[in-house]
Amino acid sequence: MPVVVVESPAKAKTINKYLGPDYTVLASYGHVRDLPPKDGSVDPEHDFDMKWEIASDSKKHVKAIADALKDDNALILATDPDREGEAISWHLQEALKNRKAIKKDTPVSRVVFNAITKSAVTEAMKNPRQVHEPLVEAYLARRALDYLVGFNLSPVLWRKLPGAKSAGRVQSVCLRLIVEREMEIEAFRPREYWQVKALLTTPRGQDFEARLTTLAGNKLDRFSLQNETQAEMAVQAVTSRKLKIDSVEAKPTTRNPAPPFMTSTLQQEASRKFGMGARACMSTAQRLYEAGHITYMRTDGIDMAPEAVTGARDAIAQRYGKDYVPGSPRIYKNKAKNAQEAHECIRPTDMTKSVDDLDIRDGDQRKLYDLIWKRTLASQMEAAKMERTTVDIADSDRQVVLRATGQVVTFDGFLRVYEEGRDDVTDEDDKRLPQIMEGETAAFSNTGLQGDFAKADKRDDVVADEAQGMRKNGSAVLSENAAVLATQSFTQPPPRYTEATLVKRMEELGIGRPSTYASIVTTIQDREYVRKDGNRLIPEDKGRLVIAFLENYFRRYLEYDFTADLEDQLDHVSAGDQDWKDLLSRFWRDFSAAIAETSELRITDVLEKINEVLEPHLFPPNPDGSDPRLCPNCGAGRLSMRTARSGGAFIGCSNYPECRYTRPFGPPDPEAEKSAIPPEGKLLGEDQGDEIRVFKGRFGPYVQRGEVTEENKKPPRQSVPKDWPPEELELERAVMLLSLPREIGPHPEDGVTVWANIGRYGPYLKHAESTSDRGGTNANLETLDDVWTVGMNRAVQLLAEKKASRGGRGQAAAPLRELGEHPQAGGPVNVMKGKYGPYVKWEKINATIPDTMDPEDITIDQAVVLIEERAAKSGKELTRAKKAAPKKSTAKKTTAKKAAPKKAASKAKKD
Repeated sequence: MPVVVVESPAKAKTINKYLGPDYTVLASYGHVRDLPPKDGSVDPEHDFDMKWEIASDSKKHVKAIADALKDDNALILATDPDREGEAISWHLQEALKNRKAIKKDTPVSRVVFNAITKSAVTEAMKNPRQVHEPLVEAYLARRALDYLVGFNLSPVLWRKLPGAKSAGRVQSVCLRLIVEREMEIEAFRPREYWQVKALLTTPRGQDFEARLTTLAGNKLDRFSLQNETQAEMAVQAVTSRKLKIDSVEAKPTTRNPAPPFMTSTLQQEASRKFGMGARACMSTAQRLYEAGHITYMRTDGIDMAPEAVTGARDAIAQRYGKDYVPGSPRIYKNKAKNAQEAHECIRPTDMTKSVDDLDIRDGDQRKLYDLIWKRTLASQMEAAKMERTTVDIADSDRQVVLRATGQVVTFDGFLRVYEEGRDDVTDEDDKRLPQIMEGETAAFSNTGLQGDFAKADKRDDVVADEAQGMRKNGSAVLSENAAVLATQSFTQPPPRYTEATLVKRMEELGIGRPSTYASIVTTIQDREYVRKDGNRLIPEDKGRLVIAFLENYFRRYLEYDFTADLEDQLDHVSAGDQDWKDLLSRFWRDFSAAIAETSELRITDVLEKINEVLEPHLFPPNPDGSDPRLCPNCGAGRLSMRTARSGGAFIGCSNYPECRYTRPFGPPDPEAEKSAIPPEGKLLGEDQGDEIRVFKGRFGPYVQRGEVTEENKKPPRQSVPKDWPPEELELERAVMLLSLPREIGPHPEDGVTVWANIGRYGPYLKHAESTSDRGGTNANLETLDDVWTVGMNRAVQLLAEKKASRGGRGQAAAPLRELGEHPQAGGPVNVMKGKYGPYVKWEKINATIPDTMDPEDITIDQAVVLIEERAAKSGKELTRAKKAAPKKSTAKKTTAKKAAPKKAASKAKKD
């Protein structure tokens, strides 16, 4: 009975149902091995040797597979049909070999299926193969590259750019896209332009809208009307003319459906239509795949299996009629750069089943399945047929020409099922026009002020100007009869990226792969380099800082072409056309040299360089033309970016320490500057004759009573809680803080004082003689207000609960396994659970259990060897301390006389 291994228990459950009792189906729960997050896991000096370790959570899963192979000596690796799935199979095979669970006579095979359906799974079992080495090598190369970049570049950031977290091979390039887009937006200068529209009517009383395209015989472009005066003249020119229909041109057109989904387009459409992030989209798709509803969701292929195309065409004919089925199946070819791995598109496994035909209860899963089903059917449907009409309206000598456009859908085709979303919607001439005939008159509509025209007149600042016969507001000029409207517009900067448009751009540049898009976009947000505002991605200042540094000192590794070329080379490795270690060797030679060059860099030089690069962002020009880098506090120092000892960046004055002016990293905020805390502290007022000020200190904001003098070098101070913005702090609250610690009174049981205070971890109670006493009992309070309001009854209750909760503290931890007595020295030998993994314990010797040994299988003999090795390393002797005798002696003499315990204790110490 073969053992079949897949990644997840959900997938295992579904496949087990298809294969039946003749197979044992187990889950690996994803990757079972990884590179330890420490130096040396990839060794460039020894042919890029990679040291793998089994994660502690994965050991039990590997053991379960190994145990199953004892009874069933056949292994079938059925992980996902991509590079990551191939890698998981390889890791499993290697881990089981190391455990000797796979013997020489153990048949090991690899099967892949693109959908978890009975037919796909059973067919895959008939076509086993071996693990595909080139795909594994491509995985190893990618993993080694990411490790070498991360573990060599990140420390450079930490040393030269305090506050930066880390840098990644592809994540940093993705971050660069977002930062560059933000810089484009900041550098953008809007340009004013005006457009003129008219609301006209046919002789049959039907209204339609037309746009001015020709004025004084000259064709207008976007910026022909640059100001309100020119717009007013254009409105007058239109209203003063008699217009007629000059020409009517109707052209038939067709619109074809979008191809079925691949990973990137699914993420984009889920973002557009549902606001679903890349990670959420892939997680939802994973559950649909594991339930057998859709095909594999990490793919850059858009072709469909022939049987799926037939199923889609049959479903279309059954649901919508034969008119919606094209004469021949639609064939799609991927235009994306570096499309590879030849997977099928993302589609339903059964084309006949809509979301209402399936038992899907999760809301996100229902939405996503419905989207995939509709897109797949639409991709095989007939094109939509339309008629596009263009109407020119002019005066007799064509000095003024307006144009109206519209379209009529004559056959809806695929639009009956699905229409692709758009990232940035633009005005399209898709309005339906009334019947218009060439040569007939076009009068100005009497209805006016309808629809978009009404919006221009709904402002409070509309005024009448009878001399010009028009009404104006700040962004519109309206004719007297309200039928002609000029609107003011400004050019817009490029939009910020959404997750959808970012993935689309990465795909266009050839950066990343289907399996990595979601993790890349998520990682830069998790590192707080980018924040999500609504659906848009905005770079944080620390993200700008990292990119500024990398662009100046590691520019080559941020280049889009370099990253895309590296992806190309990895694809050649997966195809078996390139040696993976040659790729690593060439990369490491240049990258290690670039790392070495930064060793001589001084932090001051790095900061000054970044000051230059980010100057437009950090120090934008002042409206009055004054120097934006002149310190506003002392008027002499120069502002520049600096780094704090505790990490992070800020803007400070060059005259430090004489001038202690600082502001947060980033462009100046005039409103924040008004409430900012100056270096000498912000005066809040007076209390009992003392000035009360709030300061920004090295360890955070604090309030202070009085000034520092020779006689009073340490005036009363109190930290400001994190939840209280120091810039908004008022005198009353500052005085409350300075009244702490608050003495509640003596505890009713022992008379020891109970205090309320605010500490490093929040508000708390202390039961001790004084708040400086390191002993006593502490208990947390729920809110800051409790510090000033909690009474003795509540305090006693909280302290009692705290003591009760600590009742088991100090007791020895229970062992995972008891192995028995040490055969030579005596005393129990146990397997314990430790912070850094399981270990063997005997007396005071703790010996780590190697990854190659399972703590559940370890024997007493193996444990003794580990203990002896550990004792030898630490110089300890394997002699057991004699603890029984002192206990016995102490017990006896305690009943005899009072002095005995001291002697017994002394004897125990000697023993």
